[in-house]
Amino acid sequence: MPMPVETLRGHLTEAFPDAEIVIDDLAGDGDHYRARIVAAAFAGLPRVRQHQLVYAALKGKMGGELHALALETSAPPPSSLAGD
Repeated sequence: MPMPVETLRGHLTEAFPDAEIVIDDLAGDGDHYRARIVAAAFAGLPRVRQHQLVYAALKGKMGGELHALALETSAPPPSSLAGD
C-alpha cells in the first residue's frame, strides 16, 4: 500500500518540526517522492548523515510503504542578523 503524502509529511514534520519541507509526488502513485528539507538539525552534518536522519524519521517504512524517496537536504544559511 502506498504512503499518502500527508503521512510522509507527518513523519518528517515530527522529526524536524522547524524545517522547511517541500514534497513532490514524482509519479502520482504515492510510492515515488522527492523531498526537499531545510532543517537546522542538519547544520554541520555531512549529507550522508542528514539522509540517515531522514530515513530514521520514516521509522522503517522506506522500502515498504514508501518505495522511492529522492532527498535534497540542507541546513538553513546562517542568519545575516547574527551578532547584531
